[in-house]
Amino acid sequence: MSASMDAIRQAIAEDAPSEAIAALELPQTMRAAVVRKEDEQHFEGIDAADRDPRETLHVQEVAIPPLGPNEVLIAPMASAINYNTVWTALFEPVSTFSFLARFGKESELGARHDLPYHIVGSDAAAVVVRTGPGVTQWKPGDRVTVHCNYVDLERPEGHEDSMLDPSQRIWGFETNFGSLAELSMVKANQLMPMPAHLSWEEAASLGLVMATSYRMLVGANAARMKQGDVVLIWGASGGIGGFATQFVLNGGGIPVCVVSSPEKAEVLRGLGVEHVIDRKAEGYRFHDEDGAPDYAEMRRFGKRIRELVGTDPDIVFEHPGRTTFGASVFVCKRGGTIVTCASTSGYLHEYDNRYLWMHLKRILGSHFANYQEAWAANELVARGMIHPILSETYPLDEVATAAYRVHRNLHAGKLGILVGADETGQGIRDEVLRARHLDAIEAFRALA
Repeated sequence: MSASMDAIRQAIAEDAPSEAIAALELPQTMRAAVVRKEDEQHFEGIDAADRDPRETLHVQEVAIPPLGPNEVLIAPMASAINYNTVWTALFEPVSTFSFLARFGKESELGARHDLPYHIVGSDAAAVVVRTGPGVTQWKPGDRVTVHCNYVDLERPEGHEDSMLDPSQRIWGFETNFGSLAELSMVKANQLMPMPAHLSWEEAASLGLVMATSYRMLVGANAARMKQGDVVLIWGASGGIGGFATQFVLNGGGIPVCVVSSPEKAEVLRGLGVEHVIDRKAEGYRFHDEDGAPDYAEMRRFGKRIRELVGTDPDIVFEHPGRTTFGASVFVCKRGGTIVTCASTSGYLHEYDNRYLWMHLKRILGSHFANYQEAWAANELVARGMIHPILSETYPLDEVATAAYRVHRNLHAGKLGILVGADETGQGIRDEVLRARHLDAIEAFRALA
């Protein structure tokens, strides 16, 4: 670590005033987790399932990000692993250098992102270090969390919903200068106040999956869950599924949670979930040995849901993708909604369209969240109504190991990465609010 980075971290630890942080010298280089363009063909001929992100995700010294108008330089104290970091390291389904090259052709500012390395990471709890021209709402020293919707809003399509803007990108995946670095560059409209009762790593584990879940279920742009809706939630003990469970409980819905172990089922029941299906214990397999859909199994699954809640689900919260999508369409209520993102088990979905078309069901695609949705979800955390689901935390030097665990599904909840923080548990400012919600925080940690 350079002397300049040491000084920045010391100033952050001491809660130095804004003017003092703004006056600190910036280093010329920094440590960051990157994939390299020279490795694009590294896994050629190898199935995605057999690729190993530890071979292509490296921590190395790189130049600090250049700062432009309406941009902010932040010092991430912690970050987290998302599937998009895994996909980047595997060059699957495409190399993310194609995103950076396309961005580089759009403008002089976009050209900054087209580099022979890609700094990854789409979640952060951080401190503002510098602000560019035009930034008025944030100043050096502000503690922030970051959502990953990177958008200029220069086109009219984005002004009703920024996720529809043609220039919308996911920061750290479709852009460079992500959060797994000592310094990162974001747009000012990505920043939100850090919840004061959380540690750096807890706050960093929220952004991408929480806001995605909020948009899918709560916001006006997807399923629009209402009180009394029965919501089937796949992977309800994981990062995105665990947030979906919280939003359904808080919003007056009835969650039917699918998990893979009796321990996770028991934790969910302790959190107030009445209806849990242990998929492994009950032996559900929705495809036969040849990969053909098994409709007898889907009927058995639908019957089990009706035994629990007396009806088919109004909404299916779908994110595993290939392995579950056919069953999701099958069991959804007549006139109901399947809301989908991610497809972590595979993008190519197979379902019988008769059960969609003749039963008037809807499939809604949902992708991350706009600023208002991300801000609203963050406020619920700040009020102690939604809690992080963080299972393990790794130092930056072990980021590839953490990515490997996510790729192999050897994790639960979110995996945090310490970047600027020295150890876990730092960054908490409101001990009173934390004490009030500590049981819930620890319960969701146990869920992970």
